[in-house]
Amino acid sequence: MLVTTDPAPHAIPVSWPVRAGDSRILLSLKSDRGSLARLRERPEVALLILGGGNVALCARGRAEIVADPMPGADDYTAVAIEVSVIDDHRQSAFAVAAGIQRNVIDPTELRYLEKRVATLKSMASEGN
Repeated sequence: MLVTTDPAPHAIPVSWPVRAGDSRILLSLKSDRGSLARLRERPEVALLILGGGNVALCARGRAEIVADPMPGADDYTAVAIEVSVIDDHRQSAFAVAAGIQRNVIDPTELRYLEKRVATLKSMASEGN
């Protein structure tokens, strides 16, 4: 979940963020979404990640546009979050067994997402 502000918080699900080092996360946002407009105005964001294997964290930092449009995806923008703080939300009494589960309804969209993730991984390895 990506949280932006205007100044009220807005949370949206994001698909497949890519780790690009110890303090950098890349993700793709649809170019016409309100979250992208909000982070342009107020780049302080939070990314909540809940996943299997008891992953429960919130990465907070500043977002910056790294590719607009994103290579190979003209309707998406690549965003980097420069992480300043990671909040560990694991608890001794509970464990996260699984993250958000989604069913693929449109296989074409899944392939498009996989292509964007491959681009983000390439950007991460190049240091963008």
